[in-house]
Amino acid sequence: MRIFVGMILGALILIGAVYVYDSMQTSRVANGEVAQESRTLVNWDVAARDWNALKTRAHEEWTKIASK
Repeated sequence: MRIFVGMILGALILIGAVYVYDSMQTSRVANGEVAQESRTLVNWDVAARDWNALKTRAHEEWTKIASK
């Protein structure tokens, strides 16, 4: 049980760290005149669209299973 909690906690910490890193890279303060061109690690628009598609499909499947 501890292993699963550790894996979930590790995934959440990883996602949080990447989000913080990306938000610092794309902030207006960091992108001043002397800032270097840099790209984010994650395309958050695509990640949000995929997450919403996953939630919608899971809800539809759960509804299908629950109705039987």
